[in-house]
Amino acid sequence: MAFIEPVTLSDHGISLVPLELSHEDGLRAAAADGELWNLRITSVPDPQGTRKYIQDALDGRAAGHRFAFAVLEQATGTVLGTSSYHDILPAVKRVEIGYTWYARRCQRTHVNTTAKLLLMGHAFDTLGCHVVGWRTDNFNYASQQAIERLGARKDGVIRGHAIRRDGTIRDTVMYSMRSGEWPEARAQLLYLRQRRQA
Repeated sequence: MAFIEPVTLSDHGISLVPLELSHEDGLRAAAADGELWNLRITSVPDPQGTRKYIQDALDGRAAGHRFAFAVLEQATGTVLGTSSYHDILPAVKRVEIGYTWYARRCQRTHVNTTAKLLLMGHAFDTLGCHVVGWRTDNFNYASQQAIERLGARKDGVIRGHAIRRDGTIRDTVMYSMRSGEWPEARAQLLYLRQRRQA
């Protein structure tokens, strides 16, 4: 039995469903909103690379190290973006959350907060994870701020860690949250989401 079984997570008008090839058109449309593939510090696929992006995620699921979700608007079924558990380590009950991106119209809305609440809640409360981690490009300041707003703590920087799509080598900023920190982080995220909609 896999550590992470297929599951649909839903709250606040958002659903996370296991990413499948059938989401190709929706994911391509989400990426086109803002031409997100032009950002050198993200992994957003260009239109021609969308199918391979999904297939790579499915291969990661089969290998047990990644489980990708399509993030949908519940009312319409529209694909808003994607997020994944990755670097899954069942023996130490640790997952990371990443490969996250959304259509530009969804950025700075409740979508990311809701998706992260769902993923963190499932990781800590259902899977029994001791630690949830995040990583991001050292130049992706927006991502670093978003991770810090979740309540994650900065663990450090791995220098010369990965190659960007343009061939340059990036430093990777690492963050984590332990299970004992989750209840307070959850309360704060729910508070911030409520304030945003007030």
